[in-house]
Amino acid sequence: MWDTMIENVKKRIFEHEGEDMDIGQSSFFDAVHQILEGRWNKSNTPLHCMAHSLVPKYYCDAWLNSGGNGVPRVAPHEDHEVSLNRSKCFKRLFPNQTDLRKVYTEYGAFSSGSEYFGQPHVIDARMFEEPISWWANHGASTPLLQALAFKLLSQPASSSCAERNWSTYSVIQSMKRNRLTTSRSEDLVFVHCNLRLLSRKSKEYTDGPSKYWDISGDQFDIEGQEVGELAQLSLDEPELERMTFQDAEEGEGTDIGTGTEGEPEEDEF
Repeated sequence: MWDTMIENVKKRIFEHEGEDMDIGQSSFFDAVHQILEGRWNKSNTPLHCMAHSLVPKYYCDAWLNSGGNGVPRVAPHEDHEVSLNRSKCFKRLFPNQTDLRKVYTEYGAFSSGSEYFGQPHVIDARMFEEPISWWANHGASTPLLQALAFKLLSQPASSSCAERNWSTYSVIQSMKRNRLTTSRSEDLVFVHCNLRLLSRKSKEYTDGPSKYWDISGDQFDIEGQEVGELAQLSLDEPELERMTFQDAEEGEGTDIGTGTEGEPEEDEF
């Protein structure tokens, strides 16, 4: 998927500059490519590769054959780089040689679709069922791999939720209130965040005089026109939620991307 994305970026840049995709050169694309490679290297860790290897969908023919721009998709157990990092992760997580041999055997059965994993209903569920649910339903025959899948695939891929808590913490424990104990500060952050979530369920949050009080304002000026309100904000990702604006005159919705409170953190890329 990363290779496909890079090819899409290259195609857009080369078309814009009028360069040939095969023999043309673009200094701008070279700079962008270095940035993308740096991001990839940061995320290409043994734990990332292990989590990637545990997503059942990535072994399905339907997914492998749906790649675009002529970039073939490869199953995790057929990718050399992913396999090396996965092996490093196995050795780190299972120092006991007996467990290590057992987890390798379990992964072999899972990735090759043999034994229980070769049944038609199990193979069919790989493409459409959520990974955690799939492992809960079909992973009992590989207990070590199932437990590892629960640990890795249940973790969020972004630290944005923690970042918001830290922002709240910095407001509560300020220079004037630096003698608050750690437990008292944590309790205040907990209460503040939950009161904020509960307030979004009230009618006053959408209709009252202080509606959308926690969104830093609900009016925006785009190309000289005022546009309407933020709609359907997620309780989990309010800063990254897609914003829908309504034209004040025509009443038509237009998606214009994502809203954030300042510059994104590195982990929120």
